[in-house]
Amino acid sequence: MFFLTPVLVAVVCILIAWIFKNADGRSMEGRKGETRARAQTRPWVDEDLKDSTDLQQVEEDDDDWQESEESVEHIPFSHTRYPEKEMIKRSQEFYELLNKRRSVRFISNEQIPMEVIDNVIKSAGTAPSGAHTEPWTFVIVKDLDVKHKIREIIEEEEEINYLKRMGRQWVTDLKKLRTNWIKEYLDTAPVLILIFKQVHGFAANGKRKVHYYNEISVSIACGILLAALQNAGLVTVTTTPLNCGPRLRVLLGRPANEKLLMLLPVGYPSQEATVPDLIRKPLDQIMVTV
Repeated sequence: MFFLTPVLVAVVCILIAWIFKNADGRSMEGRKGETRARAQTRPWVDEDLKDSTDLQQVEEDDDDWQESEESVEHIPFSHTRYPEKEMIKRSQEFYELLNKRRSVRFISNEQIPMEVIDNVIKSAGTAPSGAHTEPWTFVIVKDLDVKHKIREIIEEEEEINYLKRMGRQWVTDLKKLRTNWIKEYLDTAPVLILIFKQVHGFAANGKRKVHYYNEISVSIACGILLAALQNAGLVTVTTTPLNCGPRLRVLLGRPANEKLLMLLPVGYPSQEATVPDLIRKPLDQIMVTV
């Protein structure tokens, strides 16, 4: 019969530990390889579109960040309550108004009243935001040369997006909308609105201010802006120019703490404007009552 000596037992234990360690290492490398592979299959992900609220970094660099106000006066809330029938009527009319909203890619070069743009931006600025930081900047572009430079930057990147970054499935899904990397509306629309999210702010003393949930906050403001444009009788199409943010930020002279979230060409529809004949989901497919 074969008996293990203490020395041999120790050697076997070391050998087993070494085998498991190497197996874990290969497994970790495999997982890292899979992560890299997944990242390579989704090169269209735009860093500017990520919410970068980094609370851990704030805690680590506490001296660089401004403390928020400890107290704000609270005042009585002023509210208008409508009779039930009027509530239903108003809500139905508002739905019917917004249900006519479409993404329009054929925009006239006819000028629009700038007071309307002022009002819709003020409306967007009423959006709620994390800790009332209001982390948005709306850049209005009317200059023809600047609009054309914006178009050149976007079309250059969009051609790469369509041919390489987006992938076959995404491009296929867009075919029914008849979209491509040519964005003529960036020249013809009388106004371009570029919406930037401020990933952090600055206090008067130069310290950085945390902007909590900056992307969610700015996205809500964009939704209100779309509703305000529809209410004013103007059209637009929501665009998220992938991988264009840094170049557009430099072109427009925006600071590094601002990241491009969305671009809206705004104006009247052109006479030859068409839209896809799409059907929206019915209520029972988008609402669940518990």
